Amino acid sequence: MTDNMMRLAMFLFPGYHFGAWRLPEAIPDVDLNIDHYVRAAQLAEQGKFDAIFFEDQAAVPRSNNIMKGDHFGGASPRAIHYDPSMLLPALAMKTTHIGLVATSSTTFNEPYNLARRFSSIDFISKGRAGWNLVTSFNENEAQNFGMDALTDHGTRYERAGEFFDVVAGLWEGWEEGALTRDKESGVYFDTTKMHFLQHEGKFFKVRGPLTMDRSPQVRPVIFQAGSSEPGRQLAARTADVVFTEQPSLAACREFRDDIRRRAASFGRDPNKIKILPNFMPIVGKTDQEAKDLHARMRALVPDDLALGWLMQNAGGLDFRDYDLDGPMPDLPETNAGKTMQANIMNIARRDNLSIRETARYFGETPAQRLIGSPSTIADLMQEWFEGGACDGFAVSPPYFPAGVEDFVHLVVPELQRRGVFRTEYDGTQLRDHLGVETYR
Repeated sequence: MTDNMMRLAMFLFPGYHFGAWRLPEAIPDVDLNIDHYVRAAQLAEQGKFDAIFFEDQAAVPRSNNIMKGDHFGGASPRAIHYDPSMLLPALAMKTTHIGLVATSSTTFNEPYNLARRFSSIDFISKGRAGWNLVTSFNENEAQNFGMDALTDHGTRYERAGEFFDVVAGLWEGWEEGALTRDKESGVYFDTTKMHFLQHEGKFFKVRGPLTMDRSPQVRPVIFQAGSSEPGRQLAARTADVVFTEQPSLAACREFRDDIRRRAASFGRDPNKIKILPNFMPIVGKTDQEAKDLHARMRALVPDDLALGWLMQNAGGLDFRDYDLDGPMPDLPETNAGKTMQANIMNIARRDNLSIRETARYFGETPAQRLIGSPSTIADLMQEWFEGGACDGFAVSPPYFPAGVEDFVHLVVPELQRRGVFRTEYDGTQLRDHLGVETYR
C-alpha cells in the first residue's frame, strides 16, 4: 500500500459515547455478545479497514467510588467487556484480511506470557495480530493485582521499555527454517536455530525460547498511545503505530513531527511509523441530521456521570467543592493519565469552558468529534491527512450497529472516491496493510 493512502483502524466499544448506547436503535449487548463483534469486524473488513482494535482495563472504572455508594459509577457502558486478547482468535476465524489488535498492559502482565499469547494469535490469524502496548493509568486496576496504587509514572514506562525488549527478543528466538518436522531423521526442530534469550534486567529475568516457531509477522504489530514525554520516547523507539488525542491539525502535525524526529534518533525509518489521531464520527446524510443525532446522544449523558469521569481523569480533584459554573481550576499533579489530564485543561482553556461544561464535553467522549455528512467528515479527514498531521485515523463509532454501518457505508466510499483510501487490500498481513517495517 502506498503512503499516499490513509490508514484506518476502528476502535470498537459497547458504547464509545457515554450516552449513545441508550438510543432506541443502539444494541448495547455488543459488550459480551460474540456475534455482534463478528458482525462489526466483518463490516470493518468490508470497508477495507487496516485493523479493528480493542482497548482494555482490568477493573471496573470508578470501582472505589462505587464502593462508597456512587451509583452513577454503574452508568458507564465501557465497564463491561471481554479480555480482548480472547476475542482475537474468534474474529480471526471469521475474517480474512483485517488486522486484529488487543491491548495488554506491561504493568499487569509478564513478558513471556504476553509474547506467547500474541505469537499464538499471529499464527491463528495468519499474520494479522497487533499488540497495543500500555502501561495502565487506572488506579482501580492496581488493586486487582496486589497493589494499593500504581507505581509511579516514570517507573511504569521504564518497566515497559524492558518489557518490550524481552518480548521482541522472544519473538525472534527461532530462526527461519528451525522447525523441520523431518520424519526420516526423526528431528522435529533444529536446535542450532533455536536461541535462549537469557535476559537478566532490572525488572525481568527470562530464559526463553517460546514454545513455537517464528510467527508469520515475526513481530506482531506494536501499537502505542502514550503522549507524555516518556510515552513519546517509548513510542518512537518501539511502536509501529501511535494512537493520539490531539485538539487541532497543527497540534497533531507537531506531535507527528516530534515522534518522527525521535524515531530517527533511534536509527529507525520515520516513514515506517504511522500516527493515527482518534476521532468519533457522528454521521448523517446531511450536516443538520448529524447535528440532530449528536444532540440526541448528548442529552442521554447524566451530568453526574460526566462529572465523575472528569474527577477520575483530572487528578482526583473533587469538583463538588467548587462552583460548577465557574472556570476549571488548575489540576494537581497526577500519577495516572498525564496526557488525558493535559487534554482536559487544553480544551477547557481553549473553549473557555466551566467545570460543568468541561464535564459535559468529556462526558460524551474524550475523543475529537467529527459531526456532519459523509462529505463534511471526509473533508476534515482529508485536510488533516494531506496537511501532514497524520497517516490516517483511529475511528471510534459512537455506538453499534449504526455508528459502524454509517461510517463503512457512507464515509468510506467518499474517501475511496477521492482516491485517499484503498478499494482493495493489497497484502495479507497487518504489516503489509500499514506499510510499517517488516520482519522475515
